[in-house]
Formats: sequence, structure tokens, C-alpha cells
Amino acid sequence: MPPVTNRGAARIVAAATSVVGGLAAVTGLASVGAASYFARRVVTPESERPDDALVTALDRAADPPTVTFRADEWSTAPGRYGLWFAADTGHARIGDVLSRDDDRGEVTRELHGVDQGDLAPGPARWSGYYFSGPPDRSLGLDHENVRIAGELGDNPAWVVPAGDGERWAVLVHGRGATREETLRAVPVLHELGITALVVSYRNDTDAPASLDGRYGLGLHEWRDVDAAMAYAVGRGAQELILFGWSMGGAIVLQTLEQSRGSDRVSRVVLDGPVVDWADVIRHQAAINRVPRPVGALGQMLLGGKVGRHLIGLHEPLEIGLTHWVARADELRHPILLIHSQDDGFVPYGPSAALASARPDLVTYARWEVAEHCREWNTDPQRWERLVHDYCAGPDPRAGREALAAATRQ
Repeated sequence: MPPVTNRGAARIVAAATSVVGGLAAVTGLASVGAASYFARRVVTPESERPDDALVTALDRAADPPTVTFRADEWSTAPGRYGLWFAADTGHARIGDVLSRDDDRGEVTRELHGVDQGDLAPGPARWSGYYFSGPPDRSLGLDHENVRIAGELGDNPAWVVPAGDGERWAVLVHGRGATREETLRAVPVLHELGITALVVSYRNDTDAPASLDGRYGLGLHEWRDVDAAMAYAVGRGAQELILFGWSMGGAIVLQTLEQSRGSDRVSRVVLDGPVVDWADVIRHQAAINRVPRPVGALGQMLLGGKVGRHLIGLHEPLEIGLTHWVARADELRHPILLIHSQDDGFVPYGPSAALASARPDLVTYARWEVAEHCREWNTDPQRWERLVHDYCAGPDPRAGREALAAATRQ
């Protein structure tokens, strides 16, 4: 990236403040640098995640086996979770809270199992990935390792066959996540006879990188999901169901709008989805104590030609295209939308607004307590029942096709 001179920075600030009156207070190279840094964080894949848990004791002889943690908001959260340890080389499955010792500042939870590594007292990291590893190892379900040809190269995926092979679900994980995030949906789909296609997309650690190595916030990644849909159809899929978690939800919404294959999509399931990136960026700026004018400038830089050079984007990102509350009348597919009111990363407000704007298409299931995309973790029975009943119903396309036929007569 070429160096930015003071004169060039002044031109950038002048242009920004002339377009957005509320940015008049943003002046000088420091503000532009801060806005650029913030915007880069939004679109740059994260390579490392810090430990956020401390294991203080284990009792494998207990019935059930237990693991004790330093008490904090994560270790006391209800539900079942994954736990990464030993620099993310080990994984354990952690169950409900069994007891708390406030004097010692500790909480004891059920230990469901250790999938890999040797769990011992020490630092670890909480995860929503209760299931870890390929489906045969994590779920006990046979699967195929396949590679799906995309515009940037081959994207690895898992296929978990079920039923007669005519109904397929395409599962799309979120920003900074991996395919394992979506495994929670596979047992329900398998029970229903729906083949699961668990996909990766550009800039995943095991998939090709984009030209700039930056996230497109769904505006580019949808092409990889489109390729996955075409792959499923080539394998005999007559009906497609799209699942999206977090940014995966933004990717799915763009896919529905952009893909020629979207007519084969009967219904959609979104979990903690990004329905409006502008809202998420404002929220992230606030919780990271980024001054509002700087956060607004960072958002504007994502979509501008000048900002493209400062942030390292191959092409600008039109954030307005991700505002699905404003675009609600363009939606054509039934959606089951699951979102927690306690989501601290992607606020649930736009999801609720979208459900209000399109009650004819959107079935809104609001959670409480759960953090971002951890609705299944806090109440797996409810999550699986909702998804099961929603996906088990008749193909909504049949009603639309009958109506269209009647209208033509």
C-alpha cells in the first residue's frame, strides 16, 4: 500500500465531511488512520484467538466426570459448549453447571468427553463448537470429503448423505468460524432424510484466498455458496435448504438475491444473522470505544474508492446492499430466523425488524441469555425441535407454483 501524505489525508477527510455532515469533527491524519484500522479489523480474517478460560481441576472418577473453572461470565453460562485447550490442539465437550463455590471463585461443570488431546488444569478457550472434527468422528455419521470448484479454486466441503438424495441442505458458517460451527444442524437433517453439504468459502483457512485476503461481508462469498448449490444439484438435489450463521446469514441473503439457482431453495434457516452490516459496525464501534465519527468514517471508507487503498480491498463494499430491513420487500423465500436478545456481537434488533416487516415470510424465534450463535448451546432441544418442524413441513414452493398456475389460467 503506498504511503499516505498529510495532504492526501486532508483531501480524504475533506471529502468525507462534505458527504456526511456528522463527520465534521473528524479531522487530521490520526482520525483517518483510526478509521482505516477499525475498518480493516471488520474485513480481515482473524488468525489467532486468545484463551478466555482457566481450568483449575478435573475429576474423571466422579459420576458424572467434572471439570472446574475459574468463575466468569463464560464459565457460568447455561448450556453445553466446546472447550479448546493446548493452543487449540485439544478439544473437550462441556455440559451444564453442577455447582458453584463463590468463596473460591470457581464453578464446576459436567465433562461430557474429550475428543482430542489431554485435558489438564491450565488456560483454555470457550467455543460454541460442541462438536469438533469431521462428521464421522464428531457425530458418528458417514461423510464424504469433497472439493467444490469455485471461481477462486476448490473449496473443501463435507457431504453427509441421507434419504433419497433429493433434498439437500447447504450449511454456511460465520465470520472467523469454521465448518464445525454448523455441525449442530446435521443430526436433525439426517433424521429428516436431508443430505447435509457443509461448505467452506474464500479466505477460510482451508479454502482459496481472495485477491485482497479480505472478507466481502457476503457481497463476494455468495458466489462460493452458489457453486455449492450447483454441486448439490449436480448430485441429484431437487430441493435446497440454506442455513446461515452470523455472517453466513449475510452470505445466504445475498445468495438468495444473486444466485440463478435460488428457485430451488424451498426455505432458509438463519441463526444470529447479520441482517444489516451498518448496524453491526456501529455496534462494534460502540463496544470497542471507537468514537462515533471515526466509526462512521470507517464504514464509509469500506465503500469508497479512496478507502479501498487504505483498507486493502480489491473493490469497494456497498454496505447498503446488506440492509435487508430496507430491502425486505425483495425477499421471496420463507425464513426461520433464530436470534438471541443477549447477542453481544450482532444485535438482534434488525432481525426483529425484518420479522416485523415480512411476517408473511419470516418466522422469528427469539432466544434469551444466549450469546452470539449460541442459541443451540443454551437450549439444544428447543433449537432442534424448531428446525426439525420447519424443515419437515411441505415444500412451500408447491403452494407458490399452484398459485402461479391458477393465476395464469
